[in-house]
This record gives sequence, C-alpha cells and structure tokens, in this order.
Amino acid sequence: MLVVMSVFDDLVGQDTVIEQLRSAARAADGLLAGSGGAGMTHAWLFTGPPGSGRSEAARAFAAALQCPDGGCGHCSSCHQVFSGTHPDLLYVRPSGLSFGVDKTRDLVLRSASRPTGGRFRVVLFEDADRATEAASNALLKAVEEPSPRTIWLLCTPTAEDLLVTIRSRCRLVTLRTPTTRAVVDALVGRDGVAPDLAAEAARASAGHFERARALAGDPAARRRREEVLAIPARLDGLGACVTAAARLYELAEAEAKETTGALDEQEKADMRAAFGEGSTGKGVAKAVRGAAGALKDLDDQQKRRATRIKRDTYDLALMDLVAFYRDVLAIQLGARVELPTADRDADLRGVARSSTPEATLRRIDAIMECRRRIGANVHPQIAMEAMTAALYTG
Repeated sequence: MLVVMSVFDDLVGQDTVIEQLRSAARAADGLLAGSGGAGMTHAWLFTGPPGSGRSEAARAFAAALQCPDGGCGHCSSCHQVFSGTHPDLLYVRPSGLSFGVDKTRDLVLRSASRPTGGRFRVVLFEDADRATEAASNALLKAVEEPSPRTIWLLCTPTAEDLLVTIRSRCRLVTLRTPTTRAVVDALVGRDGVAPDLAAEAARASAGHFERARALAGDPAARRRREEVLAIPARLDGLGACVTAAARLYELAEAEAKETTGALDEQEKADMRAAFGEGSTGKGVAKAVRGAAGALKDLDDQQKRRATRIKRDTYDLALMDLVAFYRDVLAIQLGARVELPTADRDADLRGVARSSTPEATLRRIDAIMECRRRIGANVHPQIAMEAMTAALYTG
C-alpha cells in the first residue's frame, strides 16, 4: 500500500492546526501563480503550551512553503528546511535568556533579500518572547512593512508574550496539549516504544511529547523524575528541607551539564577543524592562531546557552513538583481526572490525608514563586531552600 508522507506527519494531536497550515500552503502556491492567495499572510504567530510542538509546526509550515508539492517530506527542499540548510530559511533560536536589538536588526536586514529559489524568504524565530523591548520594536517595523516574498514565523508560549502591535499583525496558530492517547500512539507507532512504557511516559509528561519521548527512552531521566517526586514525602523537618533543596539543585545541575557537555565539545572540535587544526601546510599555523577569537565568541555563546538550559532544567523539575501537588489537590477534592504522578500513589494519598486543599494551593504557590525568583536571578539553591521550607510548613 502506498504511504503518503508529509512534513506535518510528526505533529502529535494537532489535526486542526495541520489543516489550517495545509490550506495556507495551498494559498501560497496560488499567490506564486498570480492568483489572490486568500488564506495566506506574511506573518504568523505559533503559540501553545510546552511540548505542544509549536516550533515543530512552524518548521513544518516553512518546509511546506518552500516545497513545490506543499510539504511532501522527501524532496531536497524539505530535507534542507529540516536540517537548517535551506538557503531561503533564516532559523533563529536564541542561545541565551534574551535576544538583543543588534541581532534583530541584522535579522531584519537579512530577511529583506530576495529568495534565491524563487519561492519565499522564510524567517523562523523560535522563542520570540526572548526579544528585548528594543529588539521587539525593531521586529515590529519588519512585520509592519514586510518585504515581498518574506514570511515571518514567530513562536511564543502565548500571544501575550509579544507586543500587542506585533501580534495584531500576525495570523494566530494555536496548538493544544496533545491527549495522552495521541502521545502513546506516537511513541508506539513512531518510536517503537513498548505500549506499557509508552502509556507510563505519556501520562507522566502530561501531554509534553518530547518529555514523554525522553522518559520513554532514557532510564536516567525516569530516575531523576522519581527522585524529584519523592521530595514531598521526605519533608519532615527543616533539615530535610535544606537537604532536599540541595539535592534538587544537584539533580538539575547534573542534567544541564549532561545536556550541554556533548554539544559544547562537538562545536569546539568542529570549529578547530574548520580552522585547520591538525592539518599541515602553508598558512595553517596562522589560521589556527586566528581561531582564538572565534573560539572565545563560541565559548561566550555556549555559556549563555548553558544558563538557558539550566533555567529550563530547574523549571522542568519544579513543574514536576507542581504536577505532584496538583494531583494531591485532585485527590483531596475527589476530582475524577487523570493523575500524571499516579506512580507515586502512596505518597500522593499520604500528603493528601495530612493536609488541606488550602495548604496544597499554598504549596503550589510556593513552587511558582520559586520559579519567579530563579527568573529574577536569585541563586537557584537559595530559592529552592525557601520553597522546600514553605512546602514543609504548608
């Protein structure tokens, strides 16, 4: 039987969005052919909760715009978009916690050039909410006065994360959290995960597909999550609170280091090779000496990325704790809902019996306050110590 492939096949539980983007891609073909192109516009805003696939949807749409067959998934154009090498795709993913005005102005300038392939110049800006105020104003001008054949694809968690003047000029694409069933089907059918493990990972991820994939494929990730979820039941004194905060910080630091370590070394090795390290011949020594500045710039970029990854890792652990207390609250209120942390049933019911719904809500607030403090550059371990003390005292 013939299997029809598409760049949209990897989007999990987003049927409405897929149809919206396919329709727009067809309209874009009509625009190139000289018709009205109704249904297509120059600026799009992809929003959705973590794990919903907003960046993946934007990239699939970019491929559909560049593909003569609307995103077949197997032509050279589609492969180039997904590998990040398409000459008419400008792919931006901020490496640090913010994206400055100078980089934005350079991006706007590059976006104004004509597409080399005769279709569109597409700018895919992940985490556009990291743009500073000055950068957002520079971006606004480009969105207000677009160059012919330039398409902007912006990605943020919510529409409110962008200036109202920017989002008012974009067509909104809203992704939803995939259902547990959709995540299970994708893990089993796409990744070959055993059904029982897929169901466990899907439930634990609360619809975050990449998180589910990591939990299903990495025993170490499952062990880290289990250790985080064991914290509430161990808070039997202030000493235990300090110990738990230190361990939580240690787990997050170790995971972030593991994530960044391999990336950093490979990037440095690739850059040294590009500058001729290990080669011989005239001019090689001079080229290698000239690589020092480039390596320093790379080191600065990697430090900014490491900071962002650490923040994301702390946040993941904290949101696991939020999920635990959300499930405690569901038990206390007798709500008939799926419990993402059901594998900690004994701990959930023990905490639920020993406290009240009001105390549970205060504990969730304490975790969210910890997130805000870390975002405001309070040292993470200090913020976590204050949080665990609040979790203990209720």
